[in-house]
Amino acid sequence: MSKEPILKIEDLHVAVEGKEILKGLNLTINKGEVHALMGPNGSGKSTLAYVLMGHPKYQVTSGRVWYKGEEILALKPNERAKKGLFLAFQYPTPIPGVTVMNFLRAALKAVQGKEIPAKDFLKLLKEKMKFLEISDQFSNRYINDGFSGGEKKRHEILQMAILEPEMAILDETDSGLDIDALKTVAKGVNRLIGPNLGILLITHYQRMLNYIKPDFVHVLVDGKIVQSGGDKLALKLEELGYDWTVEKTETLSVEK
Repeated sequence: MSKEPILKIEDLHVAVEGKEILKGLNLTINKGEVHALMGPNGSGKSTLAYVLMGHPKYQVTSGRVWYKGEEILALKPNERAKKGLFLAFQYPTPIPGVTVMNFLRAALKAVQGKEIPAKDFLKLLKEKMKFLEISDQFSNRYINDGFSGGEKKRHEILQMAILEPEMAILDETDSGLDIDALKTVAKGVNRLIGPNLGILLITHYQRMLNYIKPDFVHVLVDGKIVQSGGDKLALKLEELGYDWTVEKTETLSVEK
């Protein structure tokens, strides 16, 4: 039985302030799959994440993006979120004065389009926090205010657990984390992986993939995916670096 694509990107070109960043990107993610996107700084990884969520700074000059069979490039960010798209930020913003609990309840209301009774939401929040092994005190803290790097990323994963998206984009979730924090965050992500959730895991380094096993690894260099493979590809990148993928691509091009 063929798998159903949750996200399909076709020949995507994106510019920022007149400079082309993505230069013909193609990618298909099926339901239940975990795809890792790796690449050096400036290759366009975070650009892709923001484009998928509809950030107005990024101009799509050509190409198409389908989510659950529907073209989404014309949709506003909140409309994409309501349909089940989720982005975990690389650098989550502190919001002093707004508690984690109140924020998550408001976010769930916005996505579902209806009010959630306080009693029902509190029960849901406690269940998800217990599932992710997060302390009860966490919900009363102000969002990312004084949070460690690991706490910021755990809050992103808690959001994902509450909102239950069908497609999650994790933009360098390992950024700024020590080994213990990385293991904790990865454990939370692994608990949410399932047959109805597609994941695009954006990362610089192979170390994240020691704890979250991808079904596919893609290498993005200069705005294009130049290499794709299984999880062993990440190990080869760790050994040989990104220049190896470019050299290999150039060799194949000459041979053709």
